[in-house]
Amino acid sequence: MDDADRKVFVLDTNILLHEPLAIYSFKEHDVVIPMTVLEELDRIKDSKRDVARDARVAIRALEDIFHDATPEQISAGIPLTEQGDHKGRIAIFADYEIHETVHAFADKAGDNRILNGVLYLQNHYAPRKVVLITKDINMRLRAKGAGVFYVDDYRSDQLIDDVSLLTKGFHRYPASFWERVGECHSEKRGRSTLHTLPQELFESPFVNQYLIDEDTDFAARIQSLDGEMVTLKDLGHERLMHRQAWGIHPKNIYQGMAMDALLDPEIDLVILTGPAGCGKTILAMAAALELVIEKGMYDKIIVTRNTPDIAESIGFLPGTEEEKMMPWLAAVTDTMEALHKHDVCTDGSMKYIFEKANIQFKSINFMRGRSIQNAFVLLDECQNLTASQIKTIITRCGEGTKLVCSGNLAQIDSTYLSPVTSGLTYIVERFKNFEGSANIYLNGVVRSRLAEFAEENL
Repeated sequence: MDDADRKVFVLDTNILLHEPLAIYSFKEHDVVIPMTVLEELDRIKDSKRDVARDARVAIRALEDIFHDATPEQISAGIPLTEQGDHKGRIAIFADYEIHETVHAFADKAGDNRILNGVLYLQNHYAPRKVVLITKDINMRLRAKGAGVFYVDDYRSDQLIDDVSLLTKGFHRYPASFWERVGECHSEKRGRSTLHTLPQELFESPFVNQYLIDEDTDFAARIQSLDGEMVTLKDLGHERLMHRQAWGIHPKNIYQGMAMDALLDPEIDLVILTGPAGCGKTILAMAAALELVIEKGMYDKIIVTRNTPDIAESIGFLPGTEEEKMMPWLAAVTDTMEALHKHDVCTDGSMKYIFEKANIQFKSINFMRGRSIQNAFVLLDECQNLTASQIKTIITRCGEGTKLVCSGNLAQIDSTYLSPVTSGLTYIVERFKNFEGSANIYLNGVVRSRLAEFAEENL
């Protein structure tokens, strides 16, 4: 690669908030950090926003690179990688010195300085490509309108190009599964029946993938992959539909698969995706109560989610951490009411269950540094989390802990996330070959006919 082939990537602030170590993702190409980005990181690092920690991580990463450099070296660029014949370099660009060519509203002065800097670099480095990398869609539109030739999103943590390609965790065969099978080795192991079949009968199989068909009551889960052979655990359609937890029975085969994964002690991570009203939260809470109170497999239930400002701020809420989290976790309390609506005294039953199951409501902001042992953890609404935020939660889980991640990729509130860049999409793809995890897309709305019609037609 000669100098003309090496690109110059200019990073917007939101890239370093989305992935603080993004500067290392461009390998042999050059990276430029505008001074405006450093100023915005400086403002954010001391704020009370969720991204303050990410801003500090990005600042420390830049300090590690530039700590011994002179001002001239910082402007010219410091070697970033030692791979290949050419070294990628990183530089800080004083964009405030550029004569203004892009004019807009005063509240967008930072964006304007970045755009002016990109236009200057585009002329300075020609014919090399200068690419503005930003997760702000409107910033990308403004950049193209201002004359920036190359604008792109940050895709290093994007595992798929279309959310429709995301694995659903199961495969449905249009006809009878057994009609496709020639020879099959079957054996009994305890109460389970296992079938060993050649891998050529399956389309992209992975561990804990569910298999169902249209014509029979066949239902199975892939137990293991061994070279060219696949071992199935025979579950049966009827047995899945008769699974129950805390009085809740599956209303469709998708809920049956989810219930099977939730109640299986060998599965440490269950990922539930699907539209609003498909039963993600109620299945998870029913399984949690069943495993904690009835079976005594876990000591407590921890419910957590992030708290995005999707509406007008309501100020500082009074009370303990649990009480502050209650408005954000109303979906869980609504679910608890639904599970106990037929009790003589619903409020009394809920209070008893909250104490008996040791249910704790925690903010995701205070999960860092913890080690959670022997707990059933429900991470709700995680479509609004980045991959690094979900990693923070997953790495908190210690021995004897089961984690359930649920979310709807059609309801993303985060400013800089899309269905393909959401942390929920990321973990679905990353964990699909992990033997300790299962992913199920709950197809179909069961909340009410009103909710079903709205999901299909609005």
